[in-house]
Amino acid sequence: MKLSNIPQRYVIVFLTFLSTCVCYIERVGFSIAYTVAADAAGINQSSKGTILSTFFVGYACSQVPGGWAAQKIGGRKVLLLSFVLWSSTCFLVPLDPNRVGLLVVARLLVGVAQGFIFPSIHTVLAQWVPPHERSRLVSITTSGMYLGAALGMWLLPALVELRGPESVFLAEALAGVIWSLLWIRYATDPPRSEHPKAAAAGFGGALLPTNVNHHKVTHIPWKKIMLSLPVWAIVVNNFTFHYALYVLMNWLPTYFELGLQISLQGMDSSKMVPYLNMFVFSIVGGFIADYLITKRILSVTRTRKFLNTVGFLVASAALMALPIFRTENGVILCSSVALGFLALGRAGFAVNHMDIAPRYAGIVMGVSNTAGTLAGIIGVDLTGKLLEASKLVYSDLSHPESWRAVFFIPGLLCIFSSVVFLLFSTGERIFD
Repeated sequence: MKLSNIPQRYVIVFLTFLSTCVCYIERVGFSIAYTVAADAAGINQSSKGTILSTFFVGYACSQVPGGWAAQKIGGRKVLLLSFVLWSSTCFLVPLDPNRVGLLVVARLLVGVAQGFIFPSIHTVLAQWVPPHERSRLVSITTSGMYLGAALGMWLLPALVELRGPESVFLAEALAGVIWSLLWIRYATDPPRSEHPKAAAAGFGGALLPTNVNHHKVTHIPWKKIMLSLPVWAIVVNNFTFHYALYVLMNWLPTYFELGLQISLQGMDSSKMVPYLNMFVFSIVGGFIADYLITKRILSVTRTRKFLNTVGFLVASAALMALPIFRTENGVILCSSVALGFLALGRAGFAVNHMDIAPRYAGIVMGVSNTAGTLAGIIGVDLTGKLLEASKLVYSDLSHPESWRAVFFIPGLLCIFSSVVFLLFSTGERIFD
């Protein structure tokens, strides 16, 4: 199949969209499959939280190295290597909750491999995407995360019921292999910045080096990056976004099963609605941002702050209201609003890497995504411990008070983060 009539940057965006989609199918899939297997084996909630958070330890360790590798070697090659590594691990390692050591090593390896993905994607997109399309094309790429989560919530419980938890690992490995073959076939490096047509299109020197041999980055301003308040505004919001997302992604199945006494296998397609909402709101947020900027309604700085603030404050209210609802539809509604507006907020902080540091977008993404990954380690593990403590007070997890702290913590973090972004962020380029 030839794609010669489609601009190559759109091919790259579509393929990176598919990559984030497949990655989040894997993450949701492990949570679903492991929850079923662990509950059948009698594993307690604290131990479940530890295993679920192990992925994020490996993921955190490879974020900054991933940005560095993508900068030095090239995002296209690093992204492919990441997919090969995590797909192989999923294929080779059995899902047995009683073999804790093996499972920990496997999740660490998958985490390390996937930690290279988003810094590599941001490096590739910063090379390919011109500034006037930045918000919407980056939002389309990241929306794949939410479509993947939605598809995982919809399809994988049925697969577990039909073929058992182990089948999820094999399906995920197959999806990773298929994506890798597509990337090898259709992904290319961007045009060289010295080419006049490439420069006129907005590629090359104003963004990232497009060829490591001809445009080697000799110095990365680590000190300036680490001391920059706008960078820290992104870091804080990345932490909060992922704290809320990973807590819901990893513990919403348990909330339905034990908090509401509702089986995921028995639910209809409504369980995928929160992630579909994220998918839609992420794309909508990108188009709104580009419209506000290109029509000169708001500056880049005010656009980022506006969308980030609206997204995080509405999400905060929905998160804190979630444990009040005790029905399937009520929880679906609250989680949909929370995740949808968090995705809208990504048109603020998550694109801001390329505004302030287009040349070092992969590096800044690696730094901020390390914080997001730490949020996964802390949030997922802390939630398990909070629930174990609640069981001592309320005897089981069906009492609504058992879950109040679980959802209040990310709600309060959203308020704090929106204030930080309002005070310290900028849409201006600050790194040459």
